[in-house]
Amino acid sequence: MSAAMRSTQVPPLELSGRRIKLRTLADYDYAAWVEVRRRCHDWLVPWEPRPQGAPPAPEDAASFSTRCAMRERERQMGTGYGFGIFAGGHFLGEVTLSSIQRGPFQNGFVGYWVDRDYAGQGIVPEAVVAVLRFAFDTLALHRIEISIIPRNHASRRVVEKLGLRSEGVAERFLEINERWEDHMRFAITAEEWAERRGELIRAWLAPL
Repeated sequence: MSAAMRSTQVPPLELSGRRIKLRTLADYDYAAWVEVRRRCHDWLVPWEPRPQGAPPAPEDAASFSTRCAMRERERQMGTGYGFGIFAGGHFLGEVTLSSIQRGPFQNGFVGYWVDRDYAGQGIVPEAVVAVLRFAFDTLALHRIEISIIPRNHASRRVVEKLGLRSEGVAERFLEINERWEDHMRFAITAEEWAERRGELIRAWLAPL
């Protein structure tokens, strides 16, 4: 069975926000996905993980299909969840809950990107709160981390809007676009989520 066939046979996982829907991506999302990726190339690529000497990640239809299939395997194993961000039927970006570890750690990482035309409109904070609700209320994780290059001010605004706790700077934490970059680390634990759940849901997810 091809990756393309596998990625279209499993029902999608969906999460709801106030204005947006999050849904696992499938082959039929390729045209909308690649249009945004190509139009926003210079906005996105400087912040994406890439080892020195490696080419940018491929964006052809076959590679997208394989990526969808890999995300689905992660979902089935419980190690990661990737979602497209949609509003009014339009694809706006992605948010991921990845590198999930169980046992005594119970930790995961959230990452995100958005169409440049929709940046600063509260789309990503809303998507992140929807993922936090899923991570803590459904998956029963204990800690979620978001790591951001200090000069990536657009990404920093997301955690600032949500009031996530800073845990300091990890030096040369991840290789981004062929450079080892420092990252500011922000986190929220299950205990903090329990205290702030109502506040965050009212602010970002509940109907107005």
